[in-house]
Amino acid sequence: MSSTTIEACIGYSNPANHELSMVFNFHHLKVDYQDGKKWTLVPYDLAELKRLLNEWALGMQAGGGWNALFWNNHDQPRALDRFGDVDNYRYESATMLASVIHLLRGTPFVYMGEEIGMSDPAYTTIEQYVDVEAHNAYKELLEAGVEAEKAFKIVHSKARDNARTPMQWDGSANAGFSTVTPWLAPTNQDQVNVAEAENGGILPYYRKLIALRKRYPIISEGTYASFAAPEQVFGYLRQYAGQQLLVLNNFRDTSVSVDIDPVFTEGEILIGNYDDARVAATMQLRPFESVAILVG
Repeated sequence: MSSTTIEACIGYSNPANHELSMVFNFHHLKVDYQDGKKWTLVPYDLAELKRLLNEWALGMQAGGGWNALFWNNHDQPRALDRFGDVDNYRYESATMLASVIHLLRGTPFVYMGEEIGMSDPAYTTIEQYVDVEAHNAYKELLEAGVEAEKAFKIVHSKARDNARTPMQWDGSANAGFSTVTPWLAPTNQDQVNVAEAENGGILPYYRKLIALRKRYPIISEGTYASFAAPEQVFGYLRQYAGQQLLVLNNFRDTSVSVDIDPVFTEGEILIGNYDDARVAATMQLRPFESVAILVG
């Protein structure tokens, strides 16, 4: 639901109403729309993204509703390209984004390929796209006087086909998806594929997040609370049966310091995407670093 309200979604998903078990909302996936227009090319608004994630978590909790948590689907470009750095910090970006939603209150969803760090295809011409929406948008941009190079950059950044390339199982010509030519061509399957991911990196991190949610009720059932953090960090608190979980996520490619409550300095790192992370009164988060600290 791309234009619904928290109040409406509470009504849909509150168990007392016997309607839906959870609700998807798309507000957080419009933070890179200029003036609400999809076919534009602007940096995403991190402050707005943080506001939306926090308000929906608090609002749905207060009303007894339940969020479906997601970054990707078949109608969205890859979140890794929108909110991360695929060239320099693919692993760190992908695992940070995974931590954000998998440790939140709600039910996280994994869209095919995000668990191995799949990104938008490296297409260079509009002809490589199939979706009629992309072709129509490109045509309309040209008719509006936008230069062809810029028009393609805009379409390439927002096209739905970016998330519709075949699942990259291995590094072969068709990514192990088919023995015949697929409807959309994969472009980096030699570097990003399941066979490679099995050796370490993003896929094991997703598996650990899923295992933690099954093991720790604080993740699956705990309450959510806001956490005041620097501009580039989205942080939040989870609480359950005397336990507290502090989750810190750095959305930028620069380091940042975050002061934490002294109670967390006695805690343990439940999960993080830098192996040498340590708990301190002032946490030093590196580019796209994510860390979750458990106490109690």
